[in-house]
Amino acid sequence: MLSKVIRSTLSILSPIVRHQHCIRTTCPRFVCPLTVNRCIHRQRLFLSSQLTSSSISARIIHTTMASGRRPEHSAPPEIFYNEDEARKYTSNSRMIEIQMTMSERALELLALPEDTPAFILDVGCGSGLSGEALTEQGHYWVGLDISTSMIDIAAEREVEGDLFVSDMGQGVFFRPGSFDGVISISALQWLCNADKKTHNPPKRLYKFFSSLYGALRRGGRAVFQFYPENSLQLELITSQAMKAGFTGGLVVDYPNSTKAKKMFLCLFAGLSNPQLPKGLGTESNQKGLPTEASFSDSRQRYKNMRGKAPKKSRDWIQEKKERRRRQGRDVRPDSKFTGRKRSKKF
Repeated sequence: MLSKVIRSTLSILSPIVRHQHCIRTTCPRFVCPLTVNRCIHRQRLFLSSQLTSSSISARIIHTTMASGRRPEHSAPPEIFYNEDEARKYTSNSRMIEIQMTMSERALELLALPEDTPAFILDVGCGSGLSGEALTEQGHYWVGLDISTSMIDIAAEREVEGDLFVSDMGQGVFFRPGSFDGVISISALQWLCNADKKTHNPPKRLYKFFSSLYGALRRGGRAVFQFYPENSLQLELITSQAMKAGFTGGLVVDYPNSTKAKKMFLCLFAGLSNPQLPKGLGTESNQKGLPTEASFSDSRQRYKNMRGKAPKKSRDWIQEKKERRRRQGRDVRPDSKFTGRKRSKKF
């Protein structure tokens, strides 16, 4: 256990440089985000002498005592997706099938021209499973991931795309208009967590979306399949994307199903009133239930911004009476006159 912690900590401290399998280029518009040397190999720093016993024990407590079923509650992504976890993505047939299905759905939502190769950025590419779906349809792609173990597995599998070790919370550094589209599978929700003292989720989200907006050509789309923990995370992500200049909305596949339900954030660069694609799920579409939630760059002001009932209204009075009942106080029973406006006095 101690050796794994040391390896994972060293991988965090190692500089983010170009991977050795990224020497080949696949598109004339491709530019390496590192401007120092295009052929620098990734170097690992041996800094075990600087690791104290207290820092190692703190890391062990953090990784072993974390609670919750969600991966982001267990450890930071560069630690959670270690070598063992990365191997699962290439050996588990169910994971491969789910990953490929979501990648194909994200590519469908991109709505790229048929029979025309495109240059696509895969954010959180992992072991390259989503990139294989892009390769099968004849597209060129570049993959970013914060986990060195995932990038190593993808390099061993000899995927066609170029691979980089990069933290998307620090932004993507490519030339303006480099990519025709962007996809991301199960990665965006990691930016909502603060794994370090210097991490600020709203700032990291804005940094990511603003830099991505510049790297995407005007009229291009970015599709993110993600798992928001709650409505607050969903609101945080969409608000920062809108602040960066994107328009679009949320497309929900199979909204009435617990297991098959999938959320896709479809963002548009340079379009004011985009038409959102329809979510899958014939039952919900037949009933006329909404399967997408759109947002734009227009401001809308509401009197009730925090979700509370207006003061002195019927709902506000009933909530106050219920709160007093729970406190054990004497409260008059509700009637049809509760919250009813009185006529003005003469």
